[in-house]
Amino acid sequence: MDLSVTSTDLTTTNGTSAGPSVIIPGPVTPYQGDIARYWDHEARPVNLRLGDVDGLYHHHYGIGDVDQAALGDADDSRYEKRLIAELHRLESAQAELLLDHLGAIGRDDTLVDAGCGRGGSMVMAHQRFGCKVEGVTLSAKQADFANQRARELGIEDHVHARVCNMLGTPFDTGQTAASWNNESSMYVDLHDLFAEHSRILAVGGRYVTITGCWNPRYGQPSKWVSQINAHFECNIHSRREYMRAMVDNRLVPQAVIDLTPATLPYWELRATSPLVTGIEEAFINSYKDGSFQYLLIAADRI
Repeated sequence: MDLSVTSTDLTTTNGTSAGPSVIIPGPVTPYQGDIARYWDHEARPVNLRLGDVDGLYHHHYGIGDVDQAALGDADDSRYEKRLIAELHRLESAQAELLLDHLGAIGRDDTLVDAGCGRGGSMVMAHQRFGCKVEGVTLSAKQADFANQRARELGIEDHVHARVCNMLGTPFDTGQTAASWNNESSMYVDLHDLFAEHSRILAVGGRYVTITGCWNPRYGQPSKWVSQINAHFECNIHSRREYMRAMVDNRLVPQAVIDLTPATLPYWELRATSPLVTGIEEAFINSYKDGSFQYLLIAADRI
């Protein structure tokens, strides 16, 4: 059975077609098909309205203290707009922290964003390093969106998203200076994922992930973690699984940072916003009871 499908990039801002249709690979497993459909149909205001602030569209959460002065008075008619801008500032701060840990990147290097979403982090990476950034996602809708934004910014020669399984990318062995997963590793088997990152990274290259993981010290995934899994149709891994799978695949952790205290302000602010999705309580409670952690792990390819 031919599982490939045809996708056309979104039209440009002048209404013309951005290019011919291309053949993209179909999902290898039924689960991958479910994930592709999930993100093809996802259009939550919490992702889109935050991205509208400055054109950087993320699919991850935020870190850092809330700037109460920037929010102002809750009774002010401009408060909602300011709250959305503050949530977006916190999520961009999270992406900046990830980029901080990629190491020394040159303009001739290639980076890979595995699970790139609508491409916000790719744009930020190119703006910082001036290099080429390749993104992969199972969602044709996300890839089209990210590529349209790259064209609008005039960086399409440097920033590109494609529909691709992150467990089997088209990049050459040792081609990549650095790669990352930003809240996307819970959709795949970690050994398979890190084997692929290890393959495409040059020796000495850097891999970074920011992810939620369940805390082995809690004993088992808590009811809150189970709710998060059900909400996003994912399978959250334990902290121990990340470490074991990295080392097994020649990725040696250089930094492990617990971002749990830093992400709580984002979630507590989001829970007061009109952009709630119903999952905020599970995140807040699981972070507070210690059953769930928000980690940054940076590892070098040996």
